[in-house]
Amino acid sequence: MTLNSLVSPAARAFAERPALMLRAEDVRKTFTLHGQGGIGIDALAGVSLDVERGECVVLVGPSGAGKSTFLRCLYGNYLASGGSIAIRDDAAPAQHLEITGAEPHDVLRLRRNVVGYVSQFLRVIPRVSALDIVAAPLVSRGIDEEDARARAAALLERLNVPQRLWPLAPATFSGGEQQRVNIARGLIAQHRVLLLDEPTASLDAENREVVAGLIVEARERGAAIVGVFHDEDTRERVATRVLALRAPRVAQTGAAIAA
Repeated sequence: MTLNSLVSPAARAFAERPALMLRAEDVRKTFTLHGQGGIGIDALAGVSLDVERGECVVLVGPSGAGKSTFLRCLYGNYLASGGSIAIRDDAAPAQHLEITGAEPHDVLRLRRNVVGYVSQFLRVIPRVSALDIVAAPLVSRGIDEEDARARAAALLERLNVPQRLWPLAPATFSGGEQQRVNIARGLIAQHRVLLLDEPTASLDAENREVVAGLIVEARERGAAIVGVFHDEDTRERVATRVLALRAPRVAQTGAAIAA
């Protein structure tokens, strides 16, 4: 047995392809309904994907195909039921981190330094201002708080969030205002990998255009992006390629899980 044969395929891929940032192989997710006799529902069926710097891969497929589920597996919010997910991580001994089976502190470090995620909804933190929510990812990296808040203000302004709202907690904001705060928080740290789950869903045409421009800028800086965009104009503007997900299987009860 040679030393090279002991190296995992993912480690070999990251070593041979310096631009590779994310590799997912045969990722599957099954949810078990314990309250219904342990019925299993396949929500994600064998998705494989490589993403390099400067690429934006847009996930498409019917409702319930597992697009959001796949993003949550990539981010580590869901533990994949099968397959493997690896993300480049220069701080790891093998230069990448296998998300499936990784220690929680390693996943948190990866999220702080490498992977950004914009979900469909902002997790509102009571009594924390919109400005501080957006600045927080920079502060966690050791950026001076005043500098972080200045960068947050510039991004909120670009996203057309009224300045009068910046000192307020977003709990009372409209859905579109909350989502723009959410987008600003997800983009401010300029992560090298970005996972975007319908970031423009609750936005009007003007603000969709602003967000699309920010995503294109991130892509041109070299970010590796995986996203879901139901707005066709945004999808066409940001995508470098498209990955179609097939519909999940159906449980014995005939109920398919939504993604």
